[in-house]
This record gives sequence, C-alpha cells and structure tokens, in this order.
Amino acid sequence: MSEHMWAYVPTSGHNRDDDLTGYRVEATDGDIGKVDKHSNEVGSQYIVVDTGVWIFGKEVLLPAGTITMVDHDERRIIVSRTKDEIKAAPEFDKDKHLGDPAYRDQLGGYYSSGH
Repeated sequence: MSEHMWAYVPTSGHNRDDDLTGYRVEATDGDIGKVDKHSNEVGSQYIVVDTGVWIFGKEVLLPAGTITMVDHDERRIIVSRTKDEIKAAPEFDKDKHLGDPAYRDQLGGYYSSGH
C-alpha cells in the first residue's frame, strides 16, 4: 500500500506540470510551512516543506499521497495529516534521504499505516 503514497490522488487538483514551489502547506490543524522542493516523477511524487520556526527550521518530506487538495488560486496545499503526525515522521535530511529507497520505504510505511 505504501507505493500509493508516492502519487497524487486524482481529485487533488495537481497537474503533472505544476510548479508547487513556494505554495503554503496546511495540515488538518494549521499551517506547517512552504514548499521548498517537489517531485513530479511518476512513482516518486512528493513535496519537501520548509517548516520555518514551527519545528526549528527543519524540512519535512511529504509523499504526494498525503495531499488532498492543491489550490492554485490561493497557492496552498492541504494535507490529510495533523501537525503532530508530521512532526513525529522519520527525520528528513535532503542530503541523505532524497535518493535513498530505504528512507522512502520507511516514510511511505509511516504515512500509509494511518499516521
């Protein structure tokens, strides 16, 4: 099931050529930051969110399957997780984790298990 985490749901409003950089990201219970990077690669779609001061300037990687809506007019993305769920996700380091299949599996398992 975790492989479905790495694709946008068809009803999200995301199009393959969208540039989501700079979009505001909102969890179910509030703002978590802005998109710093994203991937539209089939089977490996995600956003990297710069959380600013929310979790001490860290970045988090969210699989595209966590995204419920992309609002292009408001330049915002809604995700189906709480701030606490995102904060408790496996730690992300873009230099170590972006190309690491084991990290991708770990994160996909975390989010697909109901977190």
